[in-house]
Amino acid sequence: MGNIFSTPSTGKETRYRPVIGVVMCENTVDENPALTVHEKYLDAIFNADALPVCLPHELAAREGAIDQILRGLDGIFLTGSPSNIEPHLYGEEGVEELADPGRDRLSLQLIRATLDKKIPLFAACRGMQELVVATGGSLHRKVQEVPGYNDHREDTTLPHDEQYALVHPVHIEPGGLLSELLPDYQQFQVNSLHGQGANRLGEVLTVEARAPDNLVEAVSVRNHPFALGVQWHPEWHSMTDPVSRQLFDAFIAACRKGHQARSAREE
Repeated sequence: MGNIFSTPSTGKETRYRPVIGVVMCENTVDENPALTVHEKYLDAIFNADALPVCLPHELAAREGAIDQILRGLDGIFLTGSPSNIEPHLYGEEGVEELADPGRDRLSLQLIRATLDKKIPLFAACRGMQELVVATGGSLHRKVQEVPGYNDHREDTTLPHDEQYALVHPVHIEPGGLLSELLPDYQQFQVNSLHGQGANRLGEVLTVEARAPDNLVEAVSVRNHPFALGVQWHPEWHSMTDPVSRQLFDAFIAACRKGHQARSAREE
């Protein structure tokens, strides 16, 4: 059984393009409330031969809406963001100046439903932090103020391209999902543009990679077809960076496989 996003029949064999739900961020455009997403995230999905669909925050407030929307999606992509997750959501006190409560509500509900339904999920930067919180973990609110950790924030005085430059290596943990996806890499360089970071992980998460200061840089969900979070920004130069390309290709391949399995069950 297809859906409205299915590839139309043209008489030729066409590979199905998975439909990927992409979270957005609260913003203001011309003094009007708006939801936005950087084109680089959508481009990364398009370039991996899939179709992105942006998900409004209001889904979290409508009963049954997330379950309904997931029936038409093959995967979820959680993007990065200038905002941070509110501390009360992971057991901390204080007020987050760069907050996006609408995104918090949608992402946490969406992650839990996605994991429950075994739908593939890929998370970058803030998205990885959301995955940590949604599965019962906690965050360092300001990594740079925690003894033993480096400052992982970007230098905002640099030109935009230089802010996204590769700045430190990550070391892959053996035997995990990243090790399987990237067999030619024991370590590789990543960009780093985050102030929050993973602290305590919930029981369902596995550490996939660490930075030189031992900060968790990637996690996966146990017993799931594909649920991976990375602390860096793989969408940046996703077509030319070999690691990023392999990660997006693997994510979309998992989404396509899941779609085929669901279609077979419905026939």
